[in-house]
Amino acid sequence: MENFTTSIEANHTLGIWIDNSIQYKVISSLLLFMICAFGIVGNIMVILVVLTTTHMRTPTNCYLVSLAVADLMVLIAAGFPAVTDSIFGSWVFGHYGCLCITYFQYLGINASSCSITAFTIERYIAICHPIKAQFLCTLSRAKKIIVFVWAFTSLYCVMWFYLSDIQKLVYENITITICGYRVRRKFYLPIYFFDFGVFFVLPLLVSAVLYGLIARILFLNPLPSDPKDKKKNGHNNNTITKSNSCKNSRHSSSTATSRRQVTKMLAVVVILFATLWMPYRTLVVVNSFLEQAYLDNWFLLFCRICIYLNSAINPVIYNAMSQKFRAAFRKICGCGRKGSDKPATYSVALTYSAVKDTSMVESTDHFATELEELTVTDELLSDQKMVFQDTCVYGRGNYSDD
Repeated sequence: MENFTTSIEANHTLGIWIDNSIQYKVISSLLLFMICAFGIVGNIMVILVVLTTTHMRTPTNCYLVSLAVADLMVLIAAGFPAVTDSIFGSWVFGHYGCLCITYFQYLGINASSCSITAFTIERYIAICHPIKAQFLCTLSRAKKIIVFVWAFTSLYCVMWFYLSDIQKLVYENITITICGYRVRRKFYLPIYFFDFGVFFVLPLLVSAVLYGLIARILFLNPLPSDPKDKKKNGHNNNTITKSNSCKNSRHSSSTATSRRQVTKMLAVVVILFATLWMPYRTLVVVNSFLEQAYLDNWFLLFCRICIYLNSAINPVIYNAMSQKFRAAFRKICGCGRKGSDKPATYSVALTYSAVKDTSMVESTDHFATELEELTVTDELLSDQKMVFQDTCVYGRGNYSDD
């Protein structure tokens, strides 16, 4: 992560060093440790859920695993060193620790940004170009894209091995060791602004445009509903046609609801990414143009907390907005309800049914992606329990009686 401080010549006397207050050390270390520990546990659970559950292995969830790995890297490589920095006020991991930790910090940050961009593009293709999606939005292609993302960011971040180094700041009363930059500020700033534009501004612009197009499809042009089906079928439909029309309508409604749910969840991830990174990014940009950088300890703590919250909060979003993730989390924690496997089995059956009825439109892999987050709630189950009161099934009953 970019250092909050400006470049300082080594072995230059800086006056009297004042240690942080006990209050700051206690509050900062506890907050940072709790956020990092919570985020590490949550992201590990996301990885385990997708890797150990067959029906959760979808293209979208593969990108979420990539994001979880990147968030883990940020929390471990940036979060825990920040805790020691708050307590000791000095770098304690040595020269090679400075190089490796800085490398993994940037790798996690850049990989998370690329993962967010990847699943945004995947959602756009899946929803706005469903015919192409059956060839593009597949599990194997998602894995290849993820490998490319990590290979690219790994190579790109190698430069930080040459840009980072420890520095000794000599004060009148003490010498402090920090993990800083080897190059001077005028050489570092172009690199930072390039990194800032490619891995923050550009992904947000792409996400804003694509989610706008997705919203136009999902919310302004919803999938066909009953009125269109009725108009298409005419007034002289028999009871079998009515039954098929109602079944297709239910599948279309479920698909539309599922797509909206997944898209909303991913949009929230992107919005929080932009919001929680904004204080830190803004501070570094402003300090780049100031002769005397603004380095208030409490505001720096606020910026760090926002960054680590961004990496820790994604599992909470999945749990709050995805029924399948919530059920899988409960199963891993061992607190699931008895018979909780039945709704999951029903969800898989419903997905297969939707695939059969719409096989002429999209591929099985694509529809599994679209319906992966179909919420199987008590309300949905109750609708299926009352299916014999549906007019469509009444028609089916009359047909069998004949």
